[in-house]
Amino acid sequence: AVVSTQSTGDDTCTTLVLHKEDHTLGNVLRHMLVKNPEVEFAGYSIPHPSEEKINLRIQTYETPCLSVMYRALDDTMEVCDHVLDEIDRAEEEWKRAQK
Repeated sequence: AVVSTQSTGDDTCTTLVLHKEDHTLGNVLRHMLVKNPEVEFAGYSIPHPSEEKINLRIQTYETPCLSVMYRALDDTMEVCDHVLDEIDRAEEEWKRAQK
């Protein structure tokens, strides 16, 4: 996703525009952001159903928005890695049970 920012000059409040993305990524990032105690507000919107972009709004108490965004992305990758590991483990267990 190509990202552009709409900032007020304050690094604790920004809107990121993620192009070629939809609810799939928007909801995951919003969820990961609101779990972070440093985040005051996180939400996203899709300007119009025919546009392939989301507006992701982040407000933090003190931490720069991009820092919490990077953390949310890292946390998302960790969850995905865990899910893949569990799928691999379950597949191996299933294969052993078939023998």
